[in-house]
Amino acid sequence: MNPGAAGQATAWSAAPGPRGRGASSNEWRKRLEIVFFVAPALLLFAIFVVVPVVQAARFSVFRWNGLGPMENFVGLQNYVMALSDQIFQRSVTNNLTIAILSIAIQLPIGLLVALLLNRKFPGQTAMRVIVFVPYVLAEVVAGVIWKLLLQPQGGVNAFLETIGLDSFAKAWVGDPSVALWTVMGVLTWKYLGLAIVLLLAGLQGVPEELHEAASIDGASWWQSQRKITIPLLGPTIRTWAFLSMIGSLQLFDMVWILTRGGPDNATTTMATYLIRQGTERSQYGYASAVAIILFVISFILAGLFQAFVLNRDAGDDKPKQRRKKVSR
Repeated sequence: MNPGAAGQATAWSAAPGPRGRGASSNEWRKRLEIVFFVAPALLLFAIFVVVPVVQAARFSVFRWNGLGPMENFVGLQNYVMALSDQIFQRSVTNNLTIAILSIAIQLPIGLLVALLLNRKFPGQTAMRVIVFVPYVLAEVVAGVIWKLLLQPQGGVNAFLETIGLDSFAKAWVGDPSVALWTVMGVLTWKYLGLAIVLLLAGLQGVPEELHEAASIDGASWWQSQRKITIPLLGPTIRTWAFLSMIGSLQLFDMVWILTRGGPDNATTTMATYLIRQGTERSQYGYASAVAIILFVISFILAGLFQAFVLNRDAGDDKPKQRRKKVSR
């Protein structure tokens, strides 16, 4: 073969022109694919999230009953009224209390149950299904059932009387001193299954070899869980805690069915307060201001949680990425 021809062929194959055009077209194709798949989701997000938020912000600066034209502009007066209202302040406190208690109660119980259900025993699958059933049950159905059980002549008090603990019988949803704790108990029963299932899924990713090595080194079962399992479940726990916090801030249906925010506003939440002001009192401008406040509180807490908690999981991958680059 002619060396000159071979060199010329090599030079032509190494020419940057065609390759540059091919890489550019591939890059544009990838971008178009991303736009094609993301655009429908962004469109739905804009229609059902962005537009309602903007509309609520617009309504919130008017005193409006939802029927006539919006002519009575009041500026930030609705926001001032909401933030200075003691009932609304109590609703914010109740939401934050429920969010904290949900994590503090459901996390240890869910982790313990998940660790037990992760072990092999007869009826393991059936127990997993039973634990998850309350979460699958519709909120309306679960709320109506519990409302009937918690009546003064309901099943809970009847059971207490049967086992000789009739002194503990109460008007569970009618006594302001215990109503919030009663709602918290029902919420724990309802949503504990989600925590257990997520933690069980996280446990499947923990290598069994680590437990075997720890057992060979003389570690007990509890030491193995505390030093190996729980740290490796960190991302799953943080994700569940985020979902639990957001759900607690937006809590409405279960509270509305059980107590409608009563008695004496003992269980009112921001969502029940919003609905009561809007639909029952026809103060839609004021209710829109409350909705914007709820949105801002949720957005701020979600942002703080993302910045200081969830970012730890993203940060854990950076050293690995750097090591890969160095190895290359």
